[in-house]
Amino acid sequence: MTKLDELGGRIDAREARIGVIGLGYVGLPLALEFAKAGFRVTGFDLDGEKVKTIAEGGSYIEDVPAAEVAAETGAGRLSATTDFGALAEQDVINVCVPTPLTKTKDPDVSFIMSAVEDIRKRLRPGQLLILGSTTYPGTTHDLFVPLLEETGLTLGTDFAVAYSPERIDPANKQFKVRQVPKVVGGETPLCTDLAAKVYGTIFDTVVPVSSSQSAEMVKLLENTFRAINIGLANEVALMCGKLGLDVWEVIDAAASKPYGFMKFTPGPGLGGHCIPVDPTYLSWKMKSLNFQARFIELATEINGHMPEHVATTVGDLLNEDRVAVNGARVLMIGVAYKADVSDIRESPALDVIRLLDAKGAQVSFHDPHVTELEIEGWSGKNVELSDENLSSADIVVILTEHSGIDWDRLVRLSHRVYDTRNATRAVKAHTEKIAKL
Repeated sequence: MTKLDELGGRIDAREARIGVIGLGYVGLPLALEFAKAGFRVTGFDLDGEKVKTIAEGGSYIEDVPAAEVAAETGAGRLSATTDFGALAEQDVINVCVPTPLTKTKDPDVSFIMSAVEDIRKRLRPGQLLILGSTTYPGTTHDLFVPLLEETGLTLGTDFAVAYSPERIDPANKQFKVRQVPKVVGGETPLCTDLAAKVYGTIFDTVVPVSSSQSAEMVKLLENTFRAINIGLANEVALMCGKLGLDVWEVIDAAASKPYGFMKFTPGPGLGGHCIPVDPTYLSWKMKSLNFQARFIELATEINGHMPEHVATTVGDLLNEDRVAVNGARVLMIGVAYKADVSDIRESPALDVIRLLDAKGAQVSFHDPHVTELEIEGWSGKNVELSDENLSSADIVVILTEHSGIDWDRLVRLSHRVYDTRNATRAVKAHTEKIAKL
């Protein structure tokens, strides 16, 4: 019996040690689920503040209750460290590190490479290594595996490697972590079986695929599908604007069809950790194969233009009120990329602020989840949604539909409202103040 065969038994008995590299919005929930399933889990992160927070039984992720972290740390099942030497003790290591884009829109796999180097230094027989960071097809096979094989250990005999994309949707109250099916693809059939076995302990459904490349492509397809359809919704919004139609009415009516239509809505642009980034990973990969991903490139162009459209429309609305953009008081409602989260990564609000600031507007923002914001040449702190702040603004621009905001009050007190999210759809009075995307 090989060490990998023994690992399968240790997983079944909940005796396998689980490691998670990267304790962000993906890694911490995953580590917590393994701990709740009875495993001893160690989280690894370079951020000492995150490690300290976990040790104190706290949470810095909005979807992760501090009480659950405290319960698992108190029981000795969950711990965190900045000491990557402890990777040698782990039987299963999940890599959940960021994969952003460079300034030139190329994939940045430096965090993955750093993690695999940390693993390579401590690699031993009997370990299962699972990459979960979103990346282009071939990353696991072409970058991850060769470095590990430099140790002299044999893939599929001494150690196992698989890829399993994360599918976490921040602030989603309907689908908890374990309810979302987990896709896994290994470098060998045994690798797939071991990854499916370990994830089967914390996910209700596991979906094995034939290879790590297939699993990588699954993730990119999911978010490319969303990016392209959001691009279509945004273009329909622009068309409806030209035609003098209400795009929200059109989309809601189309969504009444019980088959053949899936509802996507327009907005001020794409934001977050996945949708603006993942299609670019796929497009980049295909360019290396002399293939032009035309749908992706067109959707990227349309979605990328939306912040400029919003800023231009703000100027047009101010002009209708005989107010110059230069010096105008513009209050942004929401700077996070989606409702009820604090994440500002790739948020279109940042581009809208930057564009209006460049035109001389006096921009402020209210966001219940973001305390302060700093971008190129501009910084600000969250302002209260007071009567004075609303009534003194020349225009209020809704960029994120956070819950808990009284939209009726906002419209009543504001001079002019530009709603890019249809947040004011239920407002009955003072609708003459509202302009929509």
